[in-house]
Amino acid sequence: MRVVNLQAQPQRWALADGSAAWVVDELLADPQAWIESAAHGHKSFREREENFYPGLEWALDDELVQPLIEMFTSHLRGPLGVRRVLSAKARLSLATLQPQQLAPLQRLCHRDRFGLPDHGLIAACTLYLFDDPQLGGTGFYRPKRPVIAIDADIERWQSMSAADFTRDTGLTPAYQTSSNDHFQHIGTVPARLNRGVFYDGALFHSAHIEHPQLLSADPRRGRLTLNAFFTCRAVAS
Repeated sequence: MRVVNLQAQPQRWALADGSAAWVVDELLADPQAWIESAAHGHKSFREREENFYPGLEWALDDELVQPLIEMFTSHLRGPLGVRRVLSAKARLSLATLQPQQLAPLQRLCHRDRFGLPDHGLIAACTLYLFDDPQLGGTGFYRPKRPVIAIDADIERWQSMSAADFTRDTGLTPAYQTSSNDHFQHIGTVPARLNRGVFYDGALFHSAHIEHPQLLSADPRRGRLTLNAFFTCRAVAS
């Protein structure tokens, strides 16, 4: 059975700072089969606090990740400046937390920078497996201060209580969907069933959830996504 549609072509999605994400519509050959598999296996979803993901996750087996690597290698290496893929992992994810349940750093955009090799980058993909665009796409941001200063702030904020974080940042409990004192919003890719959004993990990003009351732990109703991460060797600059 074909897992991905290798004929689907990426389209550049320009962001306000000159960077870009890459959008691939109709990425999966049978997205409904993925939704039904998630529904039938819903007990496999788990909370994993170490990822700071605001909900539940289900890691995918290697045989399901391999077709995603092939898709990425065929169509996204050039646009994202990748020489070769070193490793990849993927998961199904369900955002479920309401604003008052969010940990401090879950109120902010973030980067995917774990375990980077020298001259490497993490390329990421968020694939929407839901049909209601109100559940939210993916927002992108740039820091208003030098990255080294923002990284230092994030390390400091990570150990704060929710109340101290609010006092220090001015951010009340909510998913980030707009600019604030720390980050400028530079664009949002709207959600669409079977749309994959590929981007350099060094870009600050977050789920663009404006209607958290719609979130559900039911894979047939909730904000179900397939999230993939490709550890890559970057093209020499």
